[in-house]
Amino acid sequence: MKTNRQFVSRLLSVFVLASAGFSSLASAEPVSLLNVSYDPTRELYVEFNAAFAKHWKAKTGQDVTIKQSHGGSGKQARSVIDGIDADVVTLALAGDIDALNKQAKLIPADWQKRLPHNSSPYTSTIVLVVREGNPKGIKDWDDLIKPGISVITPNPKTSGGARWNYLAAWEFAKRKYGSEPKAKEFVQKLYKNVPVLDTGARGSSVTFAQRNQGDVFISWENEAYLLEKEFSSKVDVVYPSISILAEPPVTVVDKTVDRKGTRAVAEAYLQYLYTDEGQDIAGKNFYRPISAKAQAKYSKQLPKIPLFTIEQAFGGWEKADKDHFADGGSFDQIYLKK
Repeated sequence: MKTNRQFVSRLLSVFVLASAGFSSLASAEPVSLLNVSYDPTRELYVEFNAAFAKHWKAKTGQDVTIKQSHGGSGKQARSVIDGIDADVVTLALAGDIDALNKQAKLIPADWQKRLPHNSSPYTSTIVLVVREGNPKGIKDWDDLIKPGISVITPNPKTSGGARWNYLAAWEFAKRKYGSEPKAKEFVQKLYKNVPVLDTGARGSSVTFAQRNQGDVFISWENEAYLLEKEFSSKVDVVYPSISILAEPPVTVVDKTVDRKGTRAVAEAYLQYLYTDEGQDIAGKNFYRPISAKAQAKYSKQLPKIPLFTIEQAFGGWEKADKDHFADGGSFDQIYLKK
């Protein structure tokens, strides 16, 4: 009887190992993810995707391909709502991701609680990019309303970055001149100096750097440094006296990953943004990491400046969207009078 029990035990062991082998082979089937992102993250995710694919292959034996889609953040959110099969979205602002819940129920309402730091694995801010040597002497936000200054910034109706730009200028003026009406007047003067509104931040970057339009480009910090890196003899970066803390968030698109069976790899993909390697790649690409280790490493290239949050200045994205960017909000009022 003992021999029979040993034989059965060995047979079960073989069966378990074989089952594990079949499971491993099944999991090794190649998988593809689509990351729908906003304009200036192209370079970041090219590097990050390669690092994650290598990590995932080593960990699971499975090949993963990550496809990228980029455009104005609001426009990208709209494309997901309209049916693009995004496994993950990595957009410019929480309001755009909230729309995936409110308009299409693609994600839960509490999506921002699923990852650390309100699901924002890196931050950024808004800076000013000027021509080499700063010939117009632009030092702060109030220089942008001077006569004869041509300002390049995208359309806040389609671009998340443009909304950060708009709100940074608004809060600067509110603090300097003391009231909401004064801030509105200031921003209206600023937009009178804007000759063209591109749909996204990368489009405005091209308008400024390659088409040589404008004296100053209101820019994501990372986009500004990419421009300086690519056109080092043509542009300089100017930090204003105060700016906004931009927190671009990320999430899996639940309905898509559950239908495609990609939840495990999609969740691991976003979690990898918080690892040492993910944080280092963020810093290398001029985003502000949230880990202390990466912050220390990149502190010289990403200097500290006074920053306010969307909650502090505007009561959160829902209120800011309603007050400023919804139909009939302050932007419509300002731009229709331009």
